[in-house]
Amino acid sequence: QVQLVESGGGLVQAGGSLRLSCVASGRTFSMYAMGWFRQAPGKEREFVAAIRSGGSTNYADSVKGRFTISRDNAKNTVYLQMNSLKPEDTAVYNCAPVFLSGDMWYANVNAFRSWGQGTQVTVSS
Repeated sequence: QVQLVESGGGLVQAGGSLRLSCVASGRTFSMYAMGWFRQAPGKEREFVAAIRSGGSTNYADSVKGRFTISRDNAKNTVYLQMNSLKPEDTAVYNCAPVFLSGDMWYANVNAFRSWGQGTQVTVSS
């Protein structure tokens, strides 16, 4: 199982950019598809983006064209480059190993011990 540490969040004006990082422990990182999720106050956690071990990617419609997920297996790190940020992107962002079922991505809860602390992204209007 991997452990996850997210960083890179902050306060930014609408239209700005941030780059989030997630470092995962463990030697099996490269085997997993990895994803980013976010949770806004009073809302359910939602899928944002995923990247397979081979590098192919998927995005939620709400972030498509603005966010880019990438990974560096040598560093056990997955990134989320967020451009053209909007106030509705405000949330706590977490990463996790993921799997695809049908056309939905889910956290692979058997592959990690617990959610990391996440990183807060706040976008002001």
